[in-house]
Amino acid sequence: MSQISNALARQEQSPANLIEQYKPELAVVAASHVKVDTFARLAVGVLRQNEKLTAAAQNNPASLMSALMTAARLGLEPGTEQFYLRPIKRKGQLEVQGIVGYQGIVELIYNAGAASSVVVEVVRANDEFNYVPGLHERPVHKVDWFSNRGDLVGAYAYAVMQGGATSKVVVLNRDHIARAKAKSDGADTEYSPWRTDEEAMWLKTAARRLGKWVPTSAEKRAAVIERLDTPALPTGSPLAEVDPDDDGPIEGELVD
Repeated sequence: MSQISNALARQEQSPANLIEQYKPELAVVAASHVKVDTFARLAVGVLRQNEKLTAAAQNNPASLMSALMTAARLGLEPGTEQFYLRPIKRKGQLEVQGIVGYQGIVELIYNAGAASSVVVEVVRANDEFNYVPGLHERPVHKVDWFSNRGDLVGAYAYAVMQGGATSKVVVLNRDHIARAKAKSDGADTEYSPWRTDEEAMWLKTAARRLGKWVPTSAEKRAAVIERLDTPALPTGSPLAEVDPDDDGPIEGELVD
C-alpha cells in the first residue's frame, strides 16, 4: 500500500491536518489558477462549519481527499455552489461525497477559454419561450420578473463562442428532466437537492448536456490525473464527475 493510502487509513488523524499534510499532492493535480493554500483553507473552513461533514471526513478520510482532489483538478472551490461537499451514508458508513454544481460546470466552460458567455436558464409556465432550430440562432425567452412565473416546464443552455458563433442550443422539457432525475440515486430522499433546490438541478441538467458540445478546461488535465499512483485519488476520464449523460449527484443516503 502506498504512503498516502497508509496515511488516509489512519482514522485518528484530523481531517484538517490531513488536508494540510497533502497540500503538495493537491498542488500536483490542481488547475493552474488554483492557489492551493487558499483552496486548503476554504476546505478546512467548510469542515469546521459542518459537524456532520467533519464526522464523515473523520470516518472515511480517503473519501474527503478524493473529493478534494477532484475539486482541485477541475479548478473548482470546494464547499461552494461550484463544488458541494456533502456527508452521505453508503452501506451504513459515513463518507464525504463531492458534487459538481451547475455553476461549477459553467466555470469549467469559461476556464477552457473558448466561450465568451454561457447562458443556462429555466423556463416556467407563464414565460414566453420561442426557439425554432434553423430559424432562431438562440432562444427568445421573455420573462415577467415581477409576476408569478408558474411551475417549471423546461430548461435550456448555450454558449456564445469567442468568435461570436452560438454553440448547439440544448433545450430540455419535463420528460428530459424526469429521466435525468430517475438516474439519480436518492433523488426522492428528504434532503436530496432534487427536493431542496429543484431549480438548481434543472439548471445543472441543462449545463451538463451543454458540456457535451463545448470545450471544458478539465480536458487539459487528463494526463496529470492518470499519472497519479494512489487508490484514494480519482482516475480515468477527467470529466467522470461531469458526465453530461449522468445527471445524478447523489449516491447513497444524504445525511441531515
